[in-house]
Amino acid sequence: MFFSRKVITESDLVDLHGKVALVTGGNTGIGYATIEFLAQKGAKVYMASRSKEKAQKAIEEIEAELQKSGGEGKSKGSVHWFKLELSDPRSVKEAATEFLAKEERVDILVNNASHASFGPYKLNEDGLLDIMVVNHINHFVLTETLLPLLKRTASLKDSDVRIVNVSSLAHTRVKPDSFIGKESLNRQYGDSVFDYLDTYGNTKLANILHLKHLQTRLNAESAGIICLAVHPGAVMTVGATGFLNSVPFFGWFLKTFLGPLFFVSWKQGAMTSAFAAAGKEVAAERKKYEGVYLTPIANISEPSMYAKDERLQKELYETTVEVLREMGVVS
Repeated sequence: MFFSRKVITESDLVDLHGKVALVTGGNTGIGYATIEFLAQKGAKVYMASRSKEKAQKAIEEIEAELQKSGGEGKSKGSVHWFKLELSDPRSVKEAATEFLAKEERVDILVNNASHASFGPYKLNEDGLLDIMVVNHINHFVLTETLLPLLKRTASLKDSDVRIVNVSSLAHTRVKPDSFIGKESLNRQYGDSVFDYLDTYGNTKLANILHLKHLQTRLNAESAGIICLAVHPGAVMTVGATGFLNSVPFFGWFLKTFLGPLFFVSWKQGAMTSAFAAAGKEVAAERKKYEGVYLTPIANISEPSMYAKDERLQKELYETTVEVLREMGVVS
């Protein structure tokens, strides 16, 4: 998908001094650039990732960019590593609980990290599909555990709390009939390259379904939190490179010759995420942006009919809670 000519810059984002953000998977790609956007506007940003070494290297690079960029007369924000292991819901629950004790507020949560879109995929020790665990279940755990702090922050004067799930256009490839039971979470579509993409798309559909159900619940409580799902577009991330490399015969050709035409830089790919997390327009027209799906660059778009299905939203929520309860992650 080609990007529109619209461009998001720091001037399109609200001032984030005094605000706290948490971004998963931020040591590379879209997450890295999203963190840089938020830090440019003064936020204290946590880079939630597994590897301290990779995170520290990325943080040093971002800090160097912040120093070079100068600014608008205000100090830049700061970036901090926060250990988050997205392979196990138990460790995510523990980490999120630690975050609750660490910070008194959280204004922005960007669930950005993602399992690669190419397989083969496998079941973990809990009998759950690894890609669904990373892309949906563990971000579900993180979000729901942080929800009390997000709500408290939203109750503060002049608050602007947002939850962003980075989804994908790949969600439109799948047509699930239900999300009831563990087998629905473990749905796999086969062993070809495009079957892998469909399995990936199913997890990205889950990202939108969860956000829409969450928005409905929050609105019922008048919580004042905006939830947005984002398709970042075709971005030359590590995952995209891996997918192209997995395509037999043509993968190298696609990556080398067509990649520069169809794929954009990390910063361009992060523009829609940054807009969702801190866009001035979202702050000015809050109702308009509640529960929406954004595509490049910062356009409100229609997700698939399945993503809008309230039955599937409810089923996914209840099934995820049931699975986590069986694991002892939730009571």
